[in-house]
Amino acid sequence: MTAVLLAGGRVIDPATATDRIADVLVRDGSVVEIRDAGGTAPVDATVVDVTGRIVGPGFIDLHSHVHSIAGQRLQAMDGVTTALDLEMGLMPVERAYQRAAAEGRPLNYGFSASWMMARAAVLSGRTSDADPFGDLDILSDRAWLGDSSPAQLREWLGLLERDLSLGALGIGVLMGYAPRTDPAEFRAVARLAAQAGAPTFTHVREIVESDPSTPIDGTLEVAQAAMDFGGAAHHCHVNSTSRRHVDRTLATIERARQGGAAVTVEAYPYGAGTTGIGAAFLAPEALSAWELRPENLVLVATQERIRDEAHLRHVRATDPGALVIVEFLDESDPRDAELLRRSLAFPDGIVASDAMHVEWPGGAVDTREWPLPPGGQTHPRTAGTFARSVRVMVREHGLWTWTEAFRRCSYLPARVLDGIAPAARRKGRLSPGADADIVVIDPERITDRATYLDPTRPSVGVDHLLVGGDFVVRDRDIVVEAYPGRGLRGEPR
Repeated sequence: MTAVLLAGGRVIDPATATDRIADVLVRDGSVVEIRDAGGTAPVDATVVDVTGRIVGPGFIDLHSHVHSIAGQRLQAMDGVTTALDLEMGLMPVERAYQRAAAEGRPLNYGFSASWMMARAAVLSGRTSDADPFGDLDILSDRAWLGDSSPAQLREWLGLLERDLSLGALGIGVLMGYAPRTDPAEFRAVARLAAQAGAPTFTHVREIVESDPSTPIDGTLEVAQAAMDFGGAAHHCHVNSTSRRHVDRTLATIERARQGGAAVTVEAYPYGAGTTGIGAAFLAPEALSAWELRPENLVLVATQERIRDEAHLRHVRATDPGALVIVEFLDESDPRDAELLRRSLAFPDGIVASDAMHVEWPGGAVDTREWPLPPGGQTHPRTAGTFARSVRVMVREHGLWTWTEAFRRCSYLPARVLDGIAPAARRKGRLSPGADADIVVIDPERITDRATYLDPTRPSVGVDHLLVGGDFVVRDRDIVVEAYPGRGLRGEPR
């Protein structure tokens, strides 16, 4: 393999707080040397002048549902080198890794064991082929939303345990989609994960401010289980589950941390999310808890805004897996924009996208074409989460240094996985021996361009992106023949 020398850039390693002008030598998929700039290049090295650019470890997205070449290419242009589906996961996990490897991926990938599909297999009798695009219709199946008998609980816990033994990166828990289930079941999952040394990645159930009748406040549930069982708990997209109550939920997390709980938290810089319209919390009778109206929902595929309650009921009944944008904060309102910034600024908070696949008219969900064909629809966070976070937090508001940006986007995400996936220890850092997953950024140009109406516009400002030492982005554009992504897997539990 030809060596690559990234010459003369501002090299940042968040693991050591290094920030200096240097050359980075890459060979055989690893960083082999960080040296003073200006030396003689090895004779076999491809030299790339990155003067005036920032060179750091590629961003690691713990929460990506793209599962496609098209989606991963948008994420590559956003600076991502590893895209993991850990909130939902796929089942069976071995099939998920096999499919990704067979199809080829521009970025590294990985999956958790899926709590949702394990419950559905037992309570609804559903089978899954680790199909990320076909399983959303489960949202209309009410059978899996109920409580489990002791025998059923043992059976679906066994499915999770099986997938942990086959390399799943933890357990993904979509508790927010079954918010009335017995809290004892969540505690059983948290206990299993802690005993296996595996993290949980939870979309929490409703918070008490929005639903006083909730069996338990969602954030408190995750924090309490982490304290009681000693496991590692990751709280997904705190901005969307907390909405205008984010200060209280972050305070709950901080108290748990001070008490010794291993709780990590993520956020993305948007005031709207995306999910299947059949989700329990989008039922007409549930919207008020979220301070929403039907008109706050927009169908992704058609950009059609839900008109009223009757329209919402019709779409939920006829196409429950249809992706819908959910407007939970008003990004144009300075108060709501400040809430988003506070979510990102929370100490040791992690940036994660909750990226979704791209869907074209007619139902296609992937393509090897680049640039992407027109008409594709998704959430703009697929293309713009990391560039927007860096623009807002570093350049516009000065809330992060560049070192802190790489710590939030690269180093801390990798550390969430250190205990379950030894290979993660080589990621999120830029030093000899680290994986050559590297992003080269123009600090004056980096920004998102995707919007809710034009969501597949790639970010700008990523000049180069290497995955395992191979260029996926070169000279500000995708290398269409590059599929160097490899599966990141957990050790058998």
